Amino acid sequence: MKIAITGASGFVGTAIQQQYKDVVYVHRNDSKELILEKLEGVDVVINLAGAPIIKRWNKEYKKILISSRVDTTKTLVAAINESEVKHLISTSAVGIYPDNVPCDETTKEIADDFLGSLASRWENVALSCSKPTAILRFGIVLGKEGGALKQMLTPFRLGVGGIIGDGKAMMSWISIVDLVHIYKFVIENNLTGIYNATTPNPVTNRVFTKALGKALHRPTIFPLPEFVLKIIYGEAAGVVTGSKEVYPKALQDAGYQFIHPDIDRALKELLQ
Repeated sequence: MKIAITGASGFVGTAIQQQYKDVVYVHRNDSKELILEKLEGVDVVINLAGAPIIKRWNKEYKKILISSRVDTTKTLVAAINESEVKHLISTSAVGIYPDNVPCDETTKEIADDFLGSLASRWENVALSCSKPTAILRFGIVLGKEGGALKQMLTPFRLGVGGIIGDGKAMMSWISIVDLVHIYKFVIENNLTGIYNATTPNPVTNRVFTKALGKALHRPTIFPLPEFVLKIIYGEAAGVVTGSKEVYPKALQDAGYQFIHPDIDRALKELLQ
């Protein structure tokens, strides 16, 4: 099987490409014509392109976030539609869902904020593809090689990690091990539609914090006030402080068996 990946240099892209021998790399600024050349003989396209979301947003950076996702996917889809590609798997995020509401793929309400709008536009462009298309809505991806967990490790190892705010915000997460296997599952079963790439067991920030402290054998006694994150990241702080309670109903209905459904076991094994 020949795979094409956008965003291959990122944390998730690096993990996925290690599972396949024949990989083509599509870059964010590639023209439609160049992408079409690269898609020669490609069976599946995995679209992970997108500028980092955890960064202070201003008007210009919001344009970059939109362009790197929506515009890049639009060009990619235009090329795929003229190719022999059999399957597109695009990316989205649980930020599309509203806060403080249990959600699964049947939830129609979209978060009334920038992230909700961005994810919705991103998905709509991917779904305009004429080839069979699946979209994975990522939760917080956990792995020590990158993503949110890597950023947390230093303060927690120094014993200065702690809950965010009151610790009640829900965290919908997925281990990088499960995420890689989910891609394999979607490809092997030719799945299409929307899938939440999250564990069936979301946890509060307090539970997550205690689990990470336990895995690292470190105390977690220094809470991080939400206003500090807002000073650092501004509007983007909502990515960290938002409360997303999301369940992978569609994946479970399709028969996927999670390797790391439990936060304690996941962190213990990921940090070995």
